[in-house]
Amino acid sequence: MRFFNTEGPNCLADHYTLPPLARWDLDEVLALIDRKKYFLLHAPRQTGKTTCLLALMEHLNREGRYRALYVNIEAAQAARERVEAGIGAVVQAIANSAGWRLGDAGADALAREVLQGPSALVGLEAFLTRWCAQSPQPLVLLLDEVDALVGDTLISLLRQLRAGYPQRPASFPQTVILCGVRDLRDYRIHASSEATPITGGSAFNIKAKSLRLGDFDAAEVTALLREHTAETGQSFTPEALERVWTLTQGQPWLVNALAYRVCFEMPEGRARARPVTAALIDQAKEYLIVNRVTHLDQLADKLREERVRRVIEPMLAGTALETVPEDERQYLVDLGLLRRDGAGGLVVANPIYREVLPRALASGPQDSLPRIAPTWLNADASLNPDRLLDAFLTFWRQHGQPLLKSAPYHEIAPHLVLMAFLHRVINGGGTLEREYAIGSGRMDLCLRYGAVTLGLELKVWREGAVDPLAAGLEQLDGYLAGLWLDTGWLIVFDRRSGQPPIAERTVSAEAISPQGRRIWVVRA
Repeated sequence: MRFFNTEGPNCLADHYTLPPLARWDLDEVLALIDRKKYFLLHAPRQTGKTTCLLALMEHLNREGRYRALYVNIEAAQAARERVEAGIGAVVQAIANSAGWRLGDAGADALAREVLQGPSALVGLEAFLTRWCAQSPQPLVLLLDEVDALVGDTLISLLRQLRAGYPQRPASFPQTVILCGVRDLRDYRIHASSEATPITGGSAFNIKAKSLRLGDFDAAEVTALLREHTAETGQSFTPEALERVWTLTQGQPWLVNALAYRVCFEMPEGRARARPVTAALIDQAKEYLIVNRVTHLDQLADKLREERVRRVIEPMLAGTALETVPEDERQYLVDLGLLRRDGAGGLVVANPIYREVLPRALASGPQDSLPRIAPTWLNADASLNPDRLLDAFLTFWRQHGQPLLKSAPYHEIAPHLVLMAFLHRVINGGGTLEREYAIGSGRMDLCLRYGAVTLGLELKVWREGAVDPLAAGLEQLDGYLAGLWLDTGWLIVFDRRSGQPPIAERTVSAEAISPQGRRIWVVRA
């Protein structure tokens, strides 16, 4: 039985798979190859790049006009800037792949001969020149994980390909496709041999084009899920199909991970007579997030990078990006962490990533929380919002100040500590959803616990700004209207200098919003 794949490239015999070559413009790719072009394929991790490259290799070899070879050169990363070792690893990877994919027994002997000679530092150019001269057809070389290489090793690879380029196709590959996460133009190669970073475009100015592999669209998500239905008879309700699309926005790994969790791990989903519902998809989503599965954990780990912080911190705070360089913004798009919406603005790529980012950042404060008795619960274990407010005020007065130091992003430290507290609340069986965006001036939270839904808005009173109370009440009206609620919380974190300690300035009072809603205003 086939299944939804979340590890490595797809195998058509084992995995539900959309036709790989239909995911890009095959006519354009073949035209570039026919014209002897060198070009790039880039996309975020785990979107199907390798599956597409392998399918292209098989397609070209089946047609017989070209000799195509896929090679993963990630192992050369371990050489760092030891160029001879790194280029040697690349050459050996090509020879190994030629041996078992093409049955070319002579490639290994040629690689050893070249790498033992005096030209080992330019071993890639020497190997490809001699190997292509012996090839019965023009060679198409598909190099995967190119951007895993480091500094001088990456520069050397790019420049050796550029040096051999005029010899194509008789004595050098007709086409080379470089594949990685980022577009080559966005590479900033920091090499110990150079005083300033080298751009990928200057080191590889023979690149004809950059192709980006996109996410699935809504129709493709449905088509993939219905492969499971066709094979097992288990259906997805229309609401479940819509929920998968909404949560993932077509990110291939997320689509497969949600479906695999429901259909092959959850007992309710393994019952093939039972349709997959939106509720099961939501349970799977929560599992993926709470358990920090590998894909999401790798994504969260990027938050430690300073260039990521400079974009994500103001996004969570709802402030403008100000002077963040274009290459840093593009870096987050290339990672798949953000995308550009229809108006061209930056937004988090999908609702699951939108949950993962603040949860990961709040994990430090959450681990630092003291023991808190669940005084917010009624005798029947239901949530009491009034008691929850009292518990939060007590917690904030006692622990808010020291816990701010445990937050990794200073500008949104109060947000992260509050979310850590709320995560302690929902551990008993609730959920916490977040909405935030660049320039919105706020973060909105929706806490659901049993029959209770609580809407909260977080605002910051910054140095030199006016009191955000009026704007907050108006904005909260709109958020609560979307939740069909008549009451909510507005929490204003005062970050101005010269304020009394948190324990003294934390107060709450009732206010009425412009649309007549009852709002508890917390000044903290």
